[in-house]
Amino acid sequence: MTETVTTPAVRAPAASPALSGPGLFTVLLAAALPLVDFFIVNVALPTIGADLAAGEAVLELVVAGYGVAYAVLLVLGGRLGDLFGRRRLFLGGMAAFGVTSLACGLAPGAWSLVAARVAQGASAAAMLPQVLATIQAATSGPRRARAMSLYGATAGLSMVAGQILGGVLVAADIAGSGWRSIFLVNVPVVLVGLVLAVRFVPETRSQRPEPVDGPGTVLLAASLLTLLVPLTEGRAAGWPLWTWLSLAAFPFVAGAFYAVERRADRQGRTPLVPPSLFAVASLRRGLVLMLPFSIGFSGFMFVIALVLQRGAGLGPVPAGLALAPMAVAFLFTSLAGPRLIARYGTRVIAVGSVLQGVGILLIVLAAWRDWPHLGFGSLLPGAAVAGAGQALQLPNLMRIVMSEVPPARAGVGSGVMVTTQQSALALGVATLGTLFLSLVPHQGMRDALVITLLVQLAGIALTGLLSLRLPRTVG
Repeated sequence: MTETVTTPAVRAPAASPALSGPGLFTVLLAAALPLVDFFIVNVALPTIGADLAAGEAVLELVVAGYGVAYAVLLVLGGRLGDLFGRRRLFLGGMAAFGVTSLACGLAPGAWSLVAARVAQGASAAAMLPQVLATIQAATSGPRRARAMSLYGATAGLSMVAGQILGGVLVAADIAGSGWRSIFLVNVPVVLVGLVLAVRFVPETRSQRPEPVDGPGTVLLAASLLTLLVPLTEGRAAGWPLWTWLSLAAFPFVAGAFYAVERRADRQGRTPLVPPSLFAVASLRRGLVLMLPFSIGFSGFMFVIALVLQRGAGLGPVPAGLALAPMAVAFLFTSLAGPRLIARYGTRVIAVGSVLQGVGILLIVLAAWRDWPHLGFGSLLPGAAVAGAGQALQLPNLMRIVMSEVPPARAGVGSGVMVTTQQSALALGVATLGTLFLSLVPHQGMRDALVITLLVQLAGIALTGLLSLRLPRTVG
């Protein structure tokens, strides 16, 4: 009698779940929410200040508290998604974003609004890294390229649309809610997003999940806080001693963070931001370009909101709608972006920087010629050209950064990218916003605007020149 030996079947590794069309729509909806909320408050700040009797320093915290919490926790959010499952973190972060948005809308005072905004930023940091990580893990080939282009277009459009939406909602004063509606509007959107996510967003996670790097997390948070907090609060607080001590500490804390992460990487442990990740040339060069681009973008949006309301005397709706040509041009140009990048390669980004620079110069000319009668008509040519230029840069930069990141590191890669972008957005408000507000008492609002835009123009030129070092094709 012969004995039959049965060999256990070798199970092939499960294929990554595919991200369907409705699933992509859902994650892009989630990607829009945090960026809309970063910019939506710009045109509402005067109304918030009047209603809550809040001074300038507290109002800046309403903006900075959200941005800093968001930036500080993004990489940790990406790592937690890799560890516990991106869909789980996505659902939890989105639900928390809805609850904290409700808390912002119901805040009885200025400081409770600041606290709710900090919590809202932390919720966004749990939700947003899962968007890019899910796209990276659940798509491939042309579908991934298209999804990444749509993500970049969504990000850019959200930044402009947030300011427009803020003006419309404040002026509409829905049910007497005034400025509170800019936060309350998130609640029904989040509820719809949660229903869609439960049905259409697949669960993905790293095949080799890495534990949280405690020392790295603390040192990254300390690095960003020592830089962003004094820069955003320094001018309004009168540059007290603590702001200078904090800025002086920044290079030492950042150096300690890099040393800890490099040591962990060399020892085979799992750093929060693996220095080896920056060996990927496309990621490293794309992040370098994203810094000046995002600093200029957010600084411009903050300054133009102040100029149109305080200088040109426009209400929230006209001030928001003055940027509508930028949003429309961004939308239609970004739709053509994938075809252009496929045909002409990354030189499209350099062309975009030239177009954006021309648009900014047209806005400078309009401010010089028409002041103080700025509005939709005078800003239309410059805003439209600048919007088209931005659309040729941002979606393609985001696609380049993530193009060669391995799916197993999609969470940490997306966290690093969005942290870079968010930190640069906060830096833009802190640096260009501070420059503008410091110049106004001495130069007047028109000249302060012109000088600030010319400084932004230098950043645009830097982006264009650096883009020439990118590889001609995108993976």
